[in-house]
Amino acid sequence: MAAKGGERSSAGDPVRTLELLWREPGAGGSARGPKQRTTVDAVVAAALGIADTQGLAALTMRSVAAALGITPMATYTYVPGKAELLDLMLDTVYQRMERHDLSGMGWRERVSTIAAENRAMLAAHPWVAYLPTTRPPLGPGVAAKYDHELRAFDGLGLGDLEMDAALTYVLGFVTSTAQLAIDAAGAAAESGQSDHDWWERAAPLLARVFDAERYPLAARIGETAGQAHDSAYSADHAYEFGLARVLDGLAGLIEHPEH
Repeated sequence: MAAKGGERSSAGDPVRTLELLWREPGAGGSARGPKQRTTVDAVVAAALGIADTQGLAALTMRSVAAALGITPMATYTYVPGKAELLDLMLDTVYQRMERHDLSGMGWRERVSTIAAENRAMLAAHPWVAYLPTTRPPLGPGVAAKYDHELRAFDGLGLGDLEMDAALTYVLGFVTSTAQLAIDAAGAAAESGQSDHDWWERAAPLLARVFDAERYPLAARIGETAGQAHDSAYSADHAYEFGLARVLDGLAGLIEHPEH
């Protein structure tokens, strides 16, 4: 599921990408010449359909063209290339994210809410969890997402840099646990075996070769976790346990800033 070939956001021409993200005049193809058969939005929708169901490895300008019923060269009338298309896709996903009203919530509930919103987004669009965004597409979707999520930390006495860092901390945690869930689902799909079935098959051999006396903690705790999760780990448990620790860590900054 990881992005292939070093793909990342904002790898295309920055000016052309910004024109497309904000739909500047001329960004959707020339109005002159033959009648346009599709639109930038339709190209993005087709690309999202491919990435969401087949992953980024299946996303090419040719596959998008096939989904739209146009020639591969025709797609370049609307989007210069895959790099710019990825930015449009990511910004569209961010625009469509569910955003709850955070007013009236305590800070822990606000942070938990934005974490849940991002977790749901990554479950619906797994490829996003593996697309590096250190240079995010600076479109309306990114702006709306960032502004909304910063509200979880507004009015808590944090400085601007602390608010930005706190948000980065939370989103980094959500992405890492989302990857666990995505990887587990991918392994099950590729192998045709659930985690339970895989462990059941491995258990007899493991019982013969694993020395519980040499690795007593691994034996005891691994067995406890395996029985609790019916697997080596649970993505849901990792998320719930980790989010509680993230909130506790932020509490030191928000509730006890003198420390």
